[in-house]
Amino acid sequence: MPRGFFITFEGIEGSGKTTQAEILYRTLLSRGYPVQFTREPGGTEISEKIRNVLLDRANIGMAPWTELLLYLASRAQLVHEVILPSLQEGKVVLADRFLDSTLAYQGGGRGIDWKSIEKLNRLLLFDCKPDLTLLFDLPTQEGKERIFSRRRKDRLEEEGEDFYARVRNAYLRIAHKNPLRVRVINGTQEEGAIGKEVLRIVEERLKKVELSS
Repeated sequence: MPRGFFITFEGIEGSGKTTQAEILYRTLLSRGYPVQFTREPGGTEISEKIRNVLLDRANIGMAPWTELLLYLASRAQLVHEVILPSLQEGKVVLADRFLDSTLAYQGGGRGIDWKSIEKLNRLLLFDCKPDLTLLFDLPTQEGKERIFSRRRKDRLEEEGEDFYARVRNAYLRIAHKNPLRVRVINGTQEEGAIGKEVLRIVEERLKKVELSS
């Protein structure tokens, strides 16, 4: 059975990861790659409903473990409905956030034990792991400044700089522990330069993979 290639995009709010994921999606499509784009939380009808609960500013009193379990529920549905079928079809799957976000936000940001999060991820993901993770790193203050101009921020975007400092440190810890999978990209660069770097990294990896349906 063919196996596709799974790429995840990670970073704090304002890091530019979503923009770069969308640019790469369009570029790979134009070059003839079979591509599936998705996001977290969300990506399926059920998961999008969970996303609305997670990001609703009215839910400011949500407990950390409630938040964690909702993210995991959204992810389990996405893996079952979209990611695994797409990989089995031999597609390149691009995901705007995945399991590293949970370690960074609920582990680093909220202080939930990493081993507990990793254990739950293993139970729910059916060994579905990224082949390549692009981590867009930039100072937390710059990230906050980038989202400041947004007319309406969601529940997580309203967190303080201390929270995002913990998230960023957790991301860098993940990158240090997984140097073969995680590529750290300087998110302070100009958008076009970042796009070229992303495409270079991805094409280098895809050349080593035979994709078929």
